[in-house]
Amino acid sequence: MKELFIRTLSGIVYAALLIMSLLNETALVLLFAVFGFLSLIEFSKLIKLKSYIQYIIFIVLYFGFCFFSIYNADFKGSDEAVQILLVISIFVNLLLLKDLFTSRKIPLFESKRYVLTTFYLSSSFIFLLLIAHYHNTFSPLLLLGSFILIWINDSGAYMVGKNLGKQKLFPSISPKKTVEGFLGGLFIACVSSYFIFIYTATLSFTSWLILAITVSVLGTFGDLIESKFKRQAEVKDSGVLMPGHGGILDRLDSIIFASPFIYLFLRIISSYVS
Repeated sequence: MKELFIRTLSGIVYAALLIMSLLNETALVLLFAVFGFLSLIEFSKLIKLKSYIQYIIFIVLYFGFCFFSIYNADFKGSDEAVQILLVISIFVNLLLLKDLFTSRKIPLFESKRYVLTTFYLSSSFIFLLLIAHYHNTFSPLLLLGSFILIWINDSGAYMVGKNLGKQKLFPSISPKKTVEGFLGGLFIACVSSYFIFIYTATLSFTSWLILAITVSVLGTFGDLIESKFKRQAEVKDSGVLMPGHGGILDRLDSIIFASPFIYLFLRIISSYVS
């Protein structure tokens, strides 16, 4: 009972920090800078990267893209730089998916460690900010809706899997995840996308439905990929900053993996509408 209380309390604090930061763009930038740096510390330990270079890269990339793509959006070449970062990040994530399905262990040679810290983790926090800056205006409801879909999918998958789950989804990596739980979480997220559409008045229902599917499927992959990193590192959690949950990376692994794909989808529908 005490463990459940601590887990619930730390989850409420985490959600409250995120939701309150959505009221102010600068607050969101600073919060994600902290979350990103802490996640990078945890991830560097998981992949045994004993260096400071990845932290310097994170600071330069994060605040550089914040300044030129958000606060100075008219700066020549900023949009092209975002697109290049997007292409590389999606390609790196697809390679991680390949490693998830085809490799007993994710190869972690030296150069790949830096590629992962840069284009798998650091860039994801840039895309989270860009999602909240849709159409070059601060649109926090889009980011909030994406997080809500992640939370609903996780909760739905847990409840359905616990009560109805029989067939294991990925037993070698995450023995508790089931196919029934995955499908249940996906279904509940899809239903919830209608209510997000109604109450946010941002995107069309079709767009939110596609986002629900994207977030649920890719978020699950993101969670599995981080679980594989933890299994290789022989640890249960990525950190201890969130009592009852583990580390910051444990809470953000799903949205980290999904964020470049969410941003790509928003760019596609933006171009289509234009």
